[in-house]
Amino acid sequence: MSLLVGLTGGIGSGKSLAASFFKELGAHIIDADQLSRDLVRPGQTALKEIVNYFGGSILDSAGNLNRKKLAKIVFQDPGKKSVLEEILHPKIFKKEQEVFLEICTKDPFAIVVLDAALLIESGNYKHVNKVIVVRSSEESQIQRILSRNAISFDEAVARIKNQMSLEEKIKYADFILDNNMQQEDLLQKVQELYPKLLSISEKLDNSIS
Repeated sequence: MSLLVGLTGGIGSGKSLAASFFKELGAHIIDADQLSRDLVRPGQTALKEIVNYFGGSILDSAGNLNRKKLAKIVFQDPGKKSVLEEILHPKIFKKEQEVFLEICTKDPFAIVVLDAALLIESGNYKHVNKVIVVRSSEESQIQRILSRNAISFDEAVARIKNQMSLEEKIKYADFILDNNMQQEDLLQKVQELYPKLLSISEKLDNSIS
């Protein structure tokens, strides 16, 4: 039976890297952030609802959502952040389930990894079979954020503090992947975990049959 596994972690924790390692081992990946981007393309219902609330100023000259501008607005206002989440999350959840069912139809014994930064905060962890949290020290997170974003040290720290703490996320975890060393170390941890996920999938199948 197919297994849906939620993969999450704080910004700069190495979550997406872990997802790429799972993919190399044969897992199917559902990228929640990419689904979110698809849902706010011109013509999509979600974009219309966002513009209705936030105004046309959040669009660029081509009619595309200015994600950085919107992020700045919601970062400074928890109320507006909640409104955005109320618009997007139900649509993202629905699309994730549609993609999952499509994968299951083609591969009844698939291991499907849902790569989702807000897996816990959104309540989406309730829709998966198992939860994996990628854990990293704040120092390592800051280094990774600064290496890929043109932002200051203080901004990097602010982004981390604006998220649910890793300590809180770990309370929901079935498995924890520590990522404070080299990429090879994380790869090894993923390689050790993957057979366990396959075993869980087999047990689910046996329990049903």
